Amino acid sequence: MAPKYEVVLVRPDIAGNTGQIGRSCMAMGCRLHLVHPLGYQITDANLKRAGLDYWPQLDLKQHDSVSTWMASVEPSREVWLLSTKAAKDWNPSEVSAGATLVFGSETGGLPPDVHAKWAGRERRIPIDVRARSLNLSACVAMTLGSLILQGSVKAPLPYD
Repeated sequence: MAPKYEVVLVRPDIAGNTGQIGRSCMAMGCRLHLVHPLGYQITDANLKRAGLDYWPQLDLKQHDSVSTWMASVEPSREVWLLSTKAAKDWNPSEVSAGATLVFGSETGGLPPDVHAKWAGRERRIPIDVRARSLNLSACVAMTLGSLILQGSVKAPLPYD
């Protein structure tokens, strides 16, 4: 079964965030891509604690570098960059099922070459500018949740 979405973390720094994002991806039927270098080891206890026992069930792909990940993305793939630098707000109605959602590191964001390749595909979560940004795992959960709420994905929920 094809993943509902592809979630890409480019050079994530915080193991706990990645663990929670992995758990969200597993729960929502999404594939997680980790683009190295990571700011932690994949065996980090914080990653395992945040991902709990779901980590082995996660559809996970790892990429050695930004350039190897970028080369692996098919030209026809719909790609969206979530960035605090974007001029346009996130709008889930623009996104097709199966799209790729790309997030940068907690400390450095997305590299310029990623922005250049998908120029015009950057979106930001609209927040009060005094906050600067939100936690990475919260951003991934918000974007995936907004896609579910707008109806493009049906996740199995315990109350269904």
